Amino acid sequence: MTGPTVAALLAEGRRVLGAVGGGAVDARTLLADALGVPRGRLTLIAADPVPPAAVARFRAALARRAAREPVARILGRRGFWGREFAVTPDVLDPRPETETLVALALERPFARVLDLGTGSGCILVSLLAERPKARGVGTDVSDAALAVAARNAEAMGVADRAELLCADWFEGVPGRFDLIVSNPPYIAADEMAGLMPEVRDHEPHAALTPGGDGLGAYRAIAAGLDARLHPGGRVLLEIGPTQAAAVSDLLRAGGLGDIGVHLDLDGRDRVVSAAKPE
Repeated sequence: MTGPTVAALLAEGRRVLGAVGGGAVDARTLLADALGVPRGRLTLIAADPVPPAAVARFRAALARRAAREPVARILGRRGFWGREFAVTPDVLDPRPETETLVALALERPFARVLDLGTGSGCILVSLLAERPKARGVGTDVSDAALAVAARNAEAMGVADRAELLCADWFEGVPGRFDLIVSNPPYIAADEMAGLMPEVRDHEPHAALTPGGDGLGAYRAIAAGLDARLHPGGRVLLEIGPTQAAAVSDLLRAGGLGDIGVHLDLDGRDRVVSAAKPE
């Protein structure tokens, strides 16, 4: 007796994940992972029976996804800026929206970059991978997160140019930088309950919210920028879609100019940029 075919398991996945957004895509991703094949190959092998061990792996993954665990958590990796990054429960799942910040950072040259609250290291590592002569520092208050960042830096071949520090924002960070970037916690405390279960129940809360009005991290960052930016240096901060005006005001009060608000691919405010006067 042969096992279920690829096509049958995909249909099963669609049924199981019917109430989960993106269920059909997730089913294909999880089955491809269980089989150890590229997702695009599933169509070519649709009529093939699936070995029992792969069936078991797929159904276990389906059950986790049906319980609203994110696909990246199940797989232990996430695609970002054309690369695969390791992710664990200790770090935020890198989002496509954050690629907006990376694209803006790469519009101008930089020799030394600081990533505040680096998490998985996806921003810092992506920037260093794209700029082979640049060096960078990534900070985080979580040693577990820094271990993930170190793993990603090593995998992408930039570990010799990335210094990772356990630090609260600028604490103990040496020198000045041409570019400072951050995707800090910005969700207000009273917004946490309304988040999707994939985020609320599976992301580290310290990386989601600073408590209060959600602006605490921006206040801390804005207060330290003048001492850490070279004249003419830039800062790029990811924001929540309603925070552009408040974050712009904080940067302006910190003495920065050339302030801009940049949209993500969905047309929402996503990044605030500013520069230290020459």
